[in-house]
Amino acid sequence: MDTGQPLAGQVAVVTGAGRGIGAAIARKLAKLGATAVLCGRTQSTLDSTAQAILDAGGKTEVIPCDVTILHQLEYAAARVDSTFGRLDILVNNAGVGGFNEPLHNLAPEDWDRILNTNLRGVYFAIRVFAPLMIRAYSGHIINISSLAGKNALPNGAAYAASKWGLNGLTYSIAEELRPHNIRASVICPGSTETELSPHAGKDPAKMLQPDDIAHAVAMLVTQAPQSFVSEILIRPTQKP
Repeated sequence: MDTGQPLAGQVAVVTGAGRGIGAAIARKLAKLGATAVLCGRTQSTLDSTAQAILDAGGKTEVIPCDVTILHQLEYAAARVDSTFGRLDILVNNAGVGGFNEPLHNLAPEDWDRILNTNLRGVYFAIRVFAPLMIRAYSGHIINISSLAGKNALPNGAAYAASKWGLNGLTYSIAEELRPHNIRASVICPGSTETELSPHAGKDPAKMLQPDDIAHAVAMLVTQAPQSFVSEILIRPTQKP
């Protein structure tokens, strides 16, 4: 195997791959040799990520889907299985924010939008994709959480709840899937320069960049097979 491509021959699914952190992760995994399967709601942004991967000499496939709709993910899993016959890496990155008001003012439909995307969408993805890994007795699931899943987040309680829940989900499925030789990890970034939230008053130059989170994903999926890192917390070197 080409030592510059430790993931050659592997297949990686990345949700929310059209922009920001998801796009950076997809590009990184493709650079390491994996075929990056791009999932997300917007065809045009997925196509942009795919073009960047192809321009860099990587391999990719685009499967538009909404992680809150189970049958769309079932279709994506069936297509991955029929096309590649395997799945080595699943990165659950798709997420939405909500940082503008106290919980008692939050509309029920906004609560549902945040929790359905950030938490139930991960459950749906694991439900449909984990069986491919179990069948192969191999795989790595990485969930992109947030330091808001570790700390209080005033005016963002629903978002924080979704990420605290995602952390607990990750630790629990890690134990469920260890007997199947599948590793499950969670990454909790701090303030990252993306379109997810406005980060009012923060200096973008000091914030984390999407490539910082992609670097952490690369570390996880290339580590020696006898171990796995359960959790990574990422903070900016200087407070933005």
